[in-house]
Amino acid sequence: EVQLVESGGGSVQDGGSLRLSCSASEYDVSRYSMAWFRQAPGKEREGVASIAREGRTTYADSVEGRFTISRDSAQNNLYLQMSDVKPEDTATYYCAGARVFSGTSLTDLPYTIWGQGTQVTVSS
Repeated sequence: EVQLVESGGGSVQDGGSLRLSCSASEYDVSRYSMAWFRQAPGKEREGVASIAREGRTTYADSVEGRFTISRDSAQNNLYLQMSDVKPEDTATYYCAGARVFSGTSLTDLPYTIWGQGTQVTVSS
Protein backbone atom coordinates (compact mmCIF):
# COMPACT_ATOMS: atom_id res chain seq x y z
CA GLU A 1 0.00 0.00 0.00
CA VAL A 2 1.28 3.46 -0.94
CA GLN A 3 1.71 5.50 2.20
CA LEU A 4 3.31 8.75 3.37
CA VAL A 5 3.87 9.20 7.10
CA GLU A 6 4.98 12.52 8.59
CA SER A 7 6.89 12.92 11.83
CA GLY A 8 8.92 15.53 13.66
CA GLY A 9 6.21 17.99 14.58
CA GLY A 10 5.92 19.49 18.03
CA SER A 11 6.15 22.70 19.98
CA VAL A 12 8.95 25.19 19.38
CA GLN A 13 9.75 28.72 20.47
CA ASP A 14 9.63 31.71 18.15
CA GLY A 15 12.95 31.81 16.28
CA GLY A 16 13.67 28.14 16.83
CA SER A 17 14.13 25.26 14.39
CA LEU A 18 12.38 22.01 13.59
CA ARG A 19 12.82 19.28 10.99
CA LEU A 20 9.84 17.43 9.60
CA SER A 21 10.24 14.03 7.98
CA CYS A 22 8.01 12.16 5.57
CA SER A 23 8.63 8.45 5.23
CA ALA A 24 7.34 6.82 2.04
CA SER A 25 6.18 3.23 1.54
CA GLU A 26 5.57 1.71 -1.89
CA TYR A 27 6.41 5.12 -3.38
CA ASP A 28 9.71 6.44 -4.75
CA VAL A 29 10.31 9.96 -3.39
CA SER A 30 12.72 10.71 -6.26
CA ARG A 31 10.49 9.71 -9.14
CA TYR A 32 7.91 12.50 -9.15
CA SER A 33 7.23 15.88 -7.60
CA MET A 34 6.73 16.08 -3.87
CA ALA A 35 5.65 18.94 -1.65
CA TRP A 36 4.85 20.14 1.83
CA PHE A 37 1.55 21.83 2.61
CA ARG A 38 0.14 23.27 5.80
CA GLN A 39 -3.25 24.16 7.17
CA ALA A 40 -3.91 26.40 10.15
CA PRO A 41 -7.25 26.35 12.01
CA GLY A 42 -9.88 28.27 10.08
CA LYS A 43 -7.63 28.72 7.06
CA GLU A 44 -7.29 27.01 3.71
CA ARG A 45 -4.50 24.57 3.03
CA GLU A 46 -1.50 26.26 1.44
CA GLY A 47 1.59 25.02 -0.35
CA VAL A 48 4.83 25.63 1.52
CA ALA A 49 7.57 24.01 -0.55
CA SER A 50 7.90 21.72 -3.53
CA ILE A 51 10.72 19.71 -5.07
CA ALA A 52 10.89 18.53 -8.68
CA ARG A 53 12.21 15.22 -9.87
CA GLU A 54 15.48 16.81 -10.95
CA GLY A 55 15.84 18.64 -7.64
CA ARG A 56 14.60 22.12 -8.43
CA THR A 57 12.71 23.68 -5.49
CA THR A 58 9.99 26.28 -5.05
CA TYR A 59 8.90 28.00 -1.85
CA ALA A 60 6.03 30.12 -0.71
CA ASP A 61 7.04 33.75 -0.16
CA SER A 62 6.18 33.44 3.52
CA VAL A 63 8.85 30.77 4.11
CA GLU A 64 11.48 31.63 1.47
CA GLY A 65 14.89 31.77 3.10
CA ARG A 66 13.70 30.06 6.29
CA PHE A 67 12.51 26.62 5.16
CA THR A 68 14.36 24.04 3.08
CA ILE A 69 12.82 21.03 1.33
CA SER A 70 15.03 18.05 0.59
CA ARG A 71 14.90 14.31 0.08
CA ASP A 72 17.06 11.29 0.80
CA SER A 73 16.66 8.73 -1.95
CA ALA A 74 18.51 6.04 -0.01
CA GLN A 75 16.20 6.42 2.99
CA ASN A 76 13.22 7.19 0.74
CA ASN A 77 12.33 10.18 2.90
CA LEU A 78 11.26 13.77 2.27
CA TYR A 79 12.25 16.52 4.72
CA LEU A 80 11.33 20.07 5.61
CA GLN A 81 13.94 21.94 7.62
CA MET A 82 12.24 24.85 9.36
CA SER A 83 14.43 27.63 10.74
CA ASP A 84 13.62 30.96 12.37
CA VAL A 85 10.05 29.80 12.84
CA LYS A 86 7.32 32.30 13.67
CA PRO A 87 3.94 31.96 15.43
CA GLU A 88 2.25 32.26 12.03
CA ASP A 89 3.95 29.00 11.01
CA THR A 90 1.69 27.16 13.46
CA ALA A 91 -0.31 24.61 11.47
CA THR A 92 -0.71 20.96 10.60
CA TYR A 93 1.91 20.08 8.01
CA TYR A 94 1.30 17.50 5.29
CA CYS A 95 3.61 15.89 2.78
CA ALA A 96 2.23 15.07 -0.64
CA GLY A 97 3.40 13.12 -3.66
CA ALA A 98 2.45 13.12 -7.31
CA ARG A 99 2.01 10.08 -9.56
CA VAL A 100 2.55 11.81 -12.90
CA PHE A 101 3.72 15.41 -12.39
CA SER A 102 7.48 15.90 -12.08
CA GLY A 103 7.88 19.68 -11.73
CA THR A 104 7.19 21.95 -8.78
CA SER A 105 3.82 23.20 -7.63
CA LEU A 106 2.42 24.95 -4.57
CA THR A 107 -1.13 24.05 -5.55
CA ASP A 108 -2.55 20.70 -4.48
CA LEU A 109 -3.81 19.76 -7.93
CA PRO A 110 -0.87 17.54 -9.02
CA TYR A 111 -0.68 15.62 -5.74
CA THR A 112 -2.72 12.50 -5.22
CA ILE A 113 -0.91 10.90 -2.27
CA TRP A 114 -1.13 12.58 1.15
CA GLY A 115 0.13 11.90 4.60
CA GLN A 116 -1.94 12.21 7.75
CA GLY A 117 -0.22 15.38 8.93
CA THR A 118 1.95 16.45 11.84
CA GLN A 119 1.22 19.40 14.12
CA VAL A 120 3.67 22.27 14.51
CA THR A 121 3.04 24.86 17.20
CA VAL A 122 5.23 27.95 17.51
CA SER A 123 4.94 29.97 20.68
CA SER A 124 6.09 33.54 21.19
